[in-house]
Formats: sequence, C-alpha cells, structure tokens
Amino acid sequence: MRSSKLKVQTNKEVELKTYSLDEVKNKFLGKKGTSKRDAYENELRLDMLGETIRQTRIQRNLTQEQLGLLVGVQKAQISKIENNFKDARISTILKVFDALQTKIILTVVKS
Repeated sequence: MRSSKLKVQTNKEVELKTYSLDEVKNKFLGKKGTSKRDAYENELRLDMLGETIRQTRIQRNLTQEQLGLLVGVQKAQISKIENNFKDARISTILKVFDALQTKIILTVVKS
C-alpha cells in the first residue's frame, strides 16, 4: 500500500491510499485458496480463454458462422464460447482450437 497527498479545493491535504490488485482481491474476495476467490480466479481464466478464441478467429479472418461450420456447431454456439465460456463442452473447445489450427494445453490441478 502506498500513500500520497492531494490538495482539494479547500486547500486541505487529504491522504490517499493506493492498494495493489492482490490487496483488493484479498479484501473483497478472500485470500487465495478460499472458495470465493478460487471461483473468481477460475471464471477469469475462462473469460480469458473465450477472448483468446475470439482473437484467434479474427486473426484467421473467420466469422463466427465460418468457424461454426468448421467445428460443426451453430454460430450462436461460437458466440457463447467466446462470451460465456462456462457452458461449453471440452470436446467442442478442442474442436474449435483444432479448426483454428491452434494448440491448447489443459492442466488439471488437484485442489
């Protein structure tokens, strides 16, 4: 945590505190290893994976509909994967990465 001073219109000095992202997460989500914090971290990873799929699809100059045809699913399913990854099947995700000619490495960690 860092401190700095700020003068406001009343000419009074006000001390502002700066917090790191980990400090904010610890305060509002709990420390690493707690169920609420783990759920947040897992959801964040899933969002990042969906965004990676979207960016890769765009780099390959594919529409969601074209990717869906390559994978064998509807455009809506590709949209859901990119925007709300939680509901996707692993087999579909693997097909998406295969269609994008991209490798994916899945790691399973026992908690």
